[in-house]
Amino acid sequence: MNLETTQNSVCLVTGGSSGIGLATALLFAEKGYDIAICGRRESNLLEAKEAIDAVLNGRECFAMVADLENTERALEVAEETASRFGRIDVLVNNAAASPLSPFHEISPETFETTINTNVRSLFYLTQAIWKKMRMQRAGVIVNISSLSAVDPFDGLGFYGACKAWMDLMTQALASEGAELGLRVCSIRPGAVETPMLRRLFPDFPSEQCVQPRRIAEAVWGCVSAPEDYPSGEAFTVTDQP
Repeated sequence: MNLETTQNSVCLVTGGSSGIGLATALLFAEKGYDIAICGRRESNLLEAKEAIDAVLNGRECFAMVADLENTERALEVAEETASRFGRIDVLVNNAAASPLSPFHEISPETFETTINTNVRSLFYLTQAIWKKMRMQRAGVIVNISSLSAVDPFDGLGFYGACKAWMDLMTQALASEGAELGLRVCSIRPGAVETPMLRRLFPDFPSEQCVQPRRIAEAVWGCVSAPEDYPSGEAFTVTDQP
């Protein structure tokens, strides 16, 4: 199956109500994909759905309120999407918890929230969709990692460690999926102009930020141009094209 052009291909984007996730969902809608998104805040999710619906031109974005700190909800997102569309061709793992804290101040509650969102739910959601992709013998998973996975700086070391785990999982799944027609890539953005960045670093210079659309284009490259984005690799995006 040609994932680039088939009209009924389905793309699920976690954390799809703003920032990189929304930009990615909009781009894949432009490319003819059916879209499913999930996000924590219903108001943001409804605004995102309205914007995506407009691009889908008569088709409807499937939007799910979901806090992926809840691992059971992560599994439900996979099942609800598959039930709605019958298949999932692209999964974009974008949802994340990003505490900004020195190591000695990370509380047990922050640790659990971060691990549940960035590791446990990512694992369960990806595993559920991986099983479906194996049956399809086609599919692409793109993990939104971070430059902090290889270059952590003060306050984001724990977040970076989670992203490093994500990158290693990318390599492992790419190896397992090679004979099945399944591909897995990571994108490592630097500073991106998103609500998350502004929450953590409100004074970060905007001229040093990458726009979310640029990251979305890299995600699209992972799906549409495998010769340029080999499976198992992590691709750093820190500047405008």
